[in-house]
Amino acid sequence: MNYNISISKVEESNLDQLDFNNIPLGTTFTDHMFICDYENGEWVNPRIVPMGLIPTHPAAMALHYGQAIFEGMKAYKDTEGEPMLFRPEQNAKRLNLSADRMGMPNLPEDLFVEGLKELVSLEHNWIPPQQGSALYLRPFMYADEPFIGMRAATHYKFIIMASPAGPFFSKRIKLWAEKQFIRAAEGGTGEAKAAGNYAAAIRPTELAKAKGYDQVLWLDAAEHKYIQEVGTMNIFFKINDKFITPELDGCVLDGITRKSVIDLLKDRGFEVTERKITINEIQEASKDGSLKEAFGTGTAVGIAYIERIGYEGDDIFVSKDSPIGIEINQRLSDIKTGKIEDKFGWMLKTNKELA
Repeated sequence: MNYNISISKVEESNLDQLDFNNIPLGTTFTDHMFICDYENGEWVNPRIVPMGLIPTHPAAMALHYGQAIFEGMKAYKDTEGEPMLFRPEQNAKRLNLSADRMGMPNLPEDLFVEGLKELVSLEHNWIPPQQGSALYLRPFMYADEPFIGMRAATHYKFIIMASPAGPFFSKRIKLWAEKQFIRAAEGGTGEAKAAGNYAAAIRPTELAKAKGYDQVLWLDAAEHKYIQEVGTMNIFFKINDKFITPELDGCVLDGITRKSVIDLLKDRGFEVTERKITINEIQEASKDGSLKEAFGTGTAVGIAYIERIGYEGDDIFVSKDSPIGIEINQRLSDIKTGKIEDKFGWMLKTNKELA
């Protein structure tokens, strides 16, 4: 479907205030944002407007009952300077899966993609040219109906905003295997990209950082032994010559980078198994030398190499070498920036007139 997306441009861009060699994390935003409203059972008034504050009633239901979901993705430029999106249709599908779980309306997937294409085309000069950098995109939906009462809202906003971002992790990371707090339980919202999941993770993450670790490695809610995912990433282990990653059991986010890495590993000839993994299995593999690599995958980080995992007062060390992870990370980056053939058909050009 063709959508009539109105565009209101800023009078003067803030781009000249940005130092691409020193991009502050999460605090710099582009000139414009995409907005669409859900009312009377349909999505209406898709528009791009100058970035700014959004009037919100104190009784907006998202503030009280937590109907808020989001996606994370990035835009790149290929070797010819064309803005590119990485598998946006997958983000559109996952947004709607989250919406279903949270009792929110689905957004037409083609509207999601079209809004991205229009916004990225308009803001293409904000895409950093440095290696490992990109334009981070944050599509999100929340209930803005003013109502105090426990039911699904009838009015929502869908917004896409953009923020230039540099490399996320520049060093190997340390994880803390959490046994007191949990991220997700069977039947819960773990597979949804819901804002509340991340709110519940803030306190445990701060405690992990106080112990000298970077992120939490979440374990299952029932037995506290099965690995689920990392705070902002899915996780992979290479034991001997095979890769394993936790299965999608309703408690693990179906990461776009995760599924892409699985495809790249298989294309490289590796066996990849999605199954339950205990922390004790990884502990033993570290001790006997069969744990060859461990890394996290996600939109923000790409691939982040793991140094060690803190568990019950001990550290599970990972080999300092990550040859396959490094190779896969480079191949993924080269596909995103058009340096090598995109044999999987992952990249989407905006095909819009550039401002």
